[in-house]
Amino acid sequence: MSRLQDFYKGKKVLVTGHTGFKGSWLSMLLDKMGASVTGIALEPPTEPALFDLLGLKDKMDSRIVDICDLDAMKKVFEEVRPEIVIHMAAQPIVRESYRDPVGTYAANVMGTVNVLECCRLIDSVKSVINVTTDKVYRNYEWDRGYVEGDELCGYDPYSNSKSCSELVTDSYRNSFLREKGVAVSTVRAGNVIGGGDFATDRIIPDCVRAVERGDDIIVRNPYSTRPYQHVLEPLTVYLTIAMAQYKDPTLADCYNVGPDDDNCVTTGELTTLFCDEWNKLTGGDLKWINKSDGGPHEAGFLKLNSSKLKETFGWKPVWNMKSAMNKIICWTDEYLKGGDVVGCTLRQIDEFMSDSEGHPTVLS
Repeated sequence: MSRLQDFYKGKKVLVTGHTGFKGSWLSMLLDKMGASVTGIALEPPTEPALFDLLGLKDKMDSRIVDICDLDAMKKVFEEVRPEIVIHMAAQPIVRESYRDPVGTYAANVMGTVNVLECCRLIDSVKSVINVTTDKVYRNYEWDRGYVEGDELCGYDPYSNSKSCSELVTDSYRNSFLREKGVAVSTVRAGNVIGGGDFATDRIIPDCVRAVERGDDIIVRNPYSTRPYQHVLEPLTVYLTIAMAQYKDPTLADCYNVGPDDDNCVTTGELTTLFCDEWNKLTGGDLKWINKSDGGPHEAGFLKLNSSKLKETFGWKPVWNMKSAMNKIICWTDEYLKGGDVVGCTLRQIDEFMSDSEGHPTVLS
């Protein structure tokens, strides 16, 4: 990971949402690179939590702060004076957004406003990444991948709040941050999977919980196609763009990051792959059953076109779906055995970087 590691060593990086699944992987990755990492987030959102399992509280400057509290946010920014900000804090679950739309909009819209306002006020900040989602687009159920110029208008409160976050970012970029020399990009990532995700209403955590209970896996909508990718794929993209625009602010823009078409799979296909890999490892007979619960509306077909990212940075995915699932199964097995999940996480980071050899975004 020489290029990224050389850049981030000693850099002051502030990560919002560091106690979540993606935030924990990112914090571990940055710590391994030698960055000075500060996190702003609420307490870990699950029990157990990857943040706790990795012992990240002792590896970084962890601040338990609500991003909706602007005064508290300003205080942290003033104390830390970060150079790079990666904003991931959010209410990320579609079903939860139907249960609590007000809280979802507060976190995902006003939280973004507060982060960008701090970036406007603190002159140390040079590079900002706002992580949104593939769901920001108005979904027409097209069989082609969405491109960055397509209409933004998510359907449900979660997706729509992230569309709003994109618009807020564009306004702050144009009104304040560009003239201050602060480079700001939004990155729209597909569905991430990986070891250590314990969230509700996500398919891989549902699979792991079924394994723990010795039950069949319940799949609510096996025919929904999603751009699934291992968590390390978008995380290294965030770091790559943050580094590139730090050096050349003209690269600041909006970017999709998702798998190639042949790795956009249905939820049923993903679950079958989990079962196959788990049974291969354990000799078990894990299986899933289709049991729609008539839940709220979610898009049936969604994938991203990442050509812009590929053309701008020479990026390409590192792990295909089978490789990603193999890593998840290995991590899950280590966790369920009570083994060394810290060592397993670090090992998988090393494996990802090793498999990235020749990828311009990571090693050149």
